[in-house]
Amino acid sequence: MTGSRESDSPRIPAWRPAPVAVASVALHVIAVIAFAVRPGEWPWILALLAANHLALGALALAARGMLLGANITRLPAAAAARGEVSLTFDDGPDPEITPCVLEELERHGARASFFCIGEKAAALRDIVEDIARRGHSVENHSQRHSYAFAFYGPSRLRREIATAQIVISQITGRRPQFFRAPAGYRSVLLDPVLAQCGLRYVSWTRRGYDGVSSDPDRVLARLIDGLRAGDILLLHDGARAGDGESTLLAVLPRLLAELSARGLKSVPLPEAFRDG
Repeated sequence: MTGSRESDSPRIPAWRPAPVAVASVALHVIAVIAFAVRPGEWPWILALLAANHLALGALALAARGMLLGANITRLPAAAAARGEVSLTFDDGPDPEITPCVLEELERHGARASFFCIGEKAAALRDIVEDIARRGHSVENHSQRHSYAFAFYGPSRLRREIATAQIVISQITGRRPQFFRAPAGYRSVLLDPVLAQCGLRYVSWTRRGYDGVSSDPDRVLARLIDGLRAGDILLLHDGARAGDGESTLLAVLPRLLAELSARGLKSVPLPEAFRDG
């Protein structure tokens, strides 16, 4: 277990509800008043509310969108000026893939952030301890990684996130500072829960789709096309392509060599955000 150094944590901005959330609440209040005044218009009122919920559902699928709340898609300017990028790995840990990823990162002197699923972390505690021991950060990817996550109510969202927060903290001795929703689908109700848990929401600048593609060349091309300092790259140490193999293990050595050739350094998210 690593020692806790909360003073290294980036400052969590004060939470303010997203304008879209405020507008949605206002619309519901107006709908209630309208129904009380003009009950005969209920079909139109219900249609308006249904359209509102469909719009919110569409926004939940926009993984890099900003309309539902703050969303980190790049590192701060200071980190970019230092030539830093962040490799981030989702859906782990995996008993076979994650140790290989750690060895490859070690060979290249690179450090990263692992967005771990709470249940997997609890079952593979030794691997999570090794992630932290090697200087990587372990971040929150929910407790169970349900694809219905974006449609949970506030209490269930809080339970999913807070439970993973406790599990990871007990293993590493350090509270996760960043959260990424399962599959990147976020809820309009998510932001206040993250604020309560002291977490910042992060998505990515570019992704390789290594969890679904078995073609290492295509995965690598998606990651390095336009790659520059300040980028956040999304990969998966806990997912396998359709053939059951890990495309990541074929891509990672080439990606790390490419970063080195471009003079870029991969650092964990907390380090990249140490300036604020």
